[in-house]
Amino acid sequence: MDFELTPPNGLTGFPLGAPAQDVKSAAAALGRVTVRNEGSASQFGYMTVTALHPQFEIVCHLEDGRTLTAAEVWIPRPGPEEITVRFRGLDVFRTPARALVEQLTASGLTVTQDEPNHWIVPDLSLGFGRVAGHDVPLDTDGRPLYFQSALTGPADYYA
Repeated sequence: MDFELTPPNGLTGFPLGAPAQDVKSAAAALGRVTVRNEGSASQFGYMTVTALHPQFEIVCHLEDGRTLTAAEVWIPRPGPEEITVRFRGLDVFRTPARALVEQLTASGLTVTQDEPNHWIVPDLSLGFGRVAGHDVPLDTDGRPLYFQSALTGPADYYA
């Protein structure tokens, strides 16, 4: 199963701007679905749809309560399926995080670290996180060796 991050358009199967029902259907095609704050556009509790595949999760943010505004995919866990998440041909979750940042920068993109565990490509509204809630291989800086999540949003998401 292959996914491509295509900012500012979304993630394979989850185009930004998709109506909530389409997001729920796409999530259901991958596994179990959870919906929080159905229809809510509250700043403190907007709607999310989570696709829970046995090996990974995709969290869909519907900040207006009606349409997909950002899609966040979490690192696949080992299992029977081969799951790959790419951005412009780069394997987001199998390339060490610092090496991925170097490759993105070498390709001409601006990558900034806006928090200790979070990097963004502001011109593309693409974000990467190195926060893990379980044991993972660590890099020499003490953080997870691989990015644990990737988010794509609309053009002004990180503005």
